[in-house]
Amino acid sequence: MSDFRSSASFGKRIEYVVIGELLRQGYDIYQTLVDDQGIDCVLRHKGKSSLIYLDIQIKARSKKSKLIHAGRFSKLQVDSERPPRPNYLFIFYSEHISDGTYWIIPSTEIVKEGTSHGEKHKGKYNLSLAGIRKGSPYPKPRFEKYRDEKGFGLLESIVDELDTSHQGMTF
Repeated sequence: MSDFRSSASFGKRIEYVVIGELLRQGYDIYQTLVDDQGIDCVLRHKGKSSLIYLDIQIKARSKKSKLIHAGRFSKLQVDSERPPRPNYLFIFYSEHISDGTYWIIPSTEIVKEGTSHGEKHKGKYNLSLAGIRKGSPYPKPRFEKYRDEKGFGLLESIVDELDTSHQGMTF
């Protein structure tokens, strides 16, 4: 497969990997046809008292990316068009780390944990979830609470919290 074709399809392949994992975790997933709102899929889960819907944006890094970029994600848009809210989450995936690492981070935390660079880039955040040590990428301990099984546990907690609080994201 040509490099262009491989890199062009990488994002979609990883979306399916992430969606497959969410399905394995027991969630219903609905894919969007167009990603013009920063939403790759919608997670639906039947809570104890209502249906919960979460907007999910998926970002990924390929093993073919430079090591320095293994856990770097930039221009994450969380602004007036896509405001931070409890039901808008980012799922990050890096093939470089442990043959695949997930981080699940609510948009409200992107604003706290990410860095923004001036007025020109207002509402766009950068996260560096991994570093490099002895020539190998490693997940930064600072983001451990969002990583892999802890991240999926956090996702479950968010669903439970939204179910009990009825914050307008339920039907």
